[in-house]
Amino acid sequence: MASEDCKKALMLLARSRNVLVSGPPGTGKSKLLAEVALAFETAFGLAPAGGAPKLNPVGGIPIPPAAGGGVKDIPAPTKVDRKVFRTVFHQNSKYRDFVSGITPAVNKAAGGPDFTIVKGTLYRASEHAKGANGAALLIIDEINRGPAVQVFGGAIVAIESDKRLAPGGANRAETQYFEMLDPATGNVIEYALPHDLYILAAMNQADASVEPLDVAFLRRWEPLRLEPDEAALRTFYGLGAKGADALPDVPANVGDALEASVRAWVAVNAQIALGRGPEFQIGHGVHMCDVKPQTLALPEALSALCVGWAKVRAHVEEVFFGDTRGIAAALNALDGPAFNPFKLTETTFADDLRFRLEGPTNFAEGNIYAALRAVANPRG
Repeated sequence: MASEDCKKALMLLARSRNVLVSGPPGTGKSKLLAEVALAFETAFGLAPAGGAPKLNPVGGIPIPPAAGGGVKDIPAPTKVDRKVFRTVFHQNSKYRDFVSGITPAVNKAAGGPDFTIVKGTLYRASEHAKGANGAALLIIDEINRGPAVQVFGGAIVAIESDKRLAPGGANRAETQYFEMLDPATGNVIEYALPHDLYILAAMNQADASVEPLDVAFLRRWEPLRLEPDEAALRTFYGLGAKGADALPDVPANVGDALEASVRAWVAVNAQIALGRGPEFQIGHGVHMCDVKPQTLALPEALSALCVGWAKVRAHVEEVFFGDTRGIAAALNALDGPAFNPFKLTETTFADDLRFRLEGPTNFAEGNIYAALRAVANPRG
């Protein structure tokens, strides 16, 4: 069963061709890319036309989709030759790797050419989509971690849905061409993107190690934002809706520890959103793993919580790097309860006021619940 986010992404792809998924870390962006890829390749939701699809034991998809004529919210509903292409942008990503370009030949034969022309990921996806009954989904993860505008080059305008070739491949008055090296001949040619090429990208807006994408680039994408989801974390933990009861001084069972974890995570995100902005929050996925803590005994569950909360603490320290009071505020150590294991102290250095956050170096079974209860405790 596809998630609602997957269905939404497919609908946006069908409508706009280019979708940009964004959100804080841990909100499920990479998981969504994988889910959409599978749904696209298997033609999720297509109504069979002309009978059930037939087994193809040698094809990329054992049972390819049958063409469906009336489905509006699925990209290329009538195309059966569907393929997913994937790439990840990084600091060394180049135009030649994405579109086409010259690169030194590796392991060339004697007397062979010293250079070869690369078929980039965008070009290969585009060529597949131009084939008979072809449709291609190009997935770009971490799109803002590389020089995206330079990597797209002249294709930056051509990706717009209204500037593609017609559904049958014919040229239109609005079709935008751009120059590129033809991998077959080495000549400079004019190239346009096909109707049934779909591009799904993901980015983390709060990543401070990369430059933000410019507005001209962003407006060519349909946005899909993922947010931290308390309900998803409660479902993973097997908890119901938040009650009005205060957290006990000592956890009587695993449920008490998990409730403290949820409330503390919500409180930390509220402080991050207030101090740095909502895009700097941390998602529910940071607490999710293969083992569900509610199936463990209390000591093991507390140890399991330490893993996720070590990541939350590292995230808080990164978000408020150089701001000790900001870190203390996120951990409710400014005016929080006396049982908080974290304390903000004041001292001086060369007659200047300095702040220092004191507390456990690492979360452990013996201190994690007190820390979570303190962080989740409402401020007076």
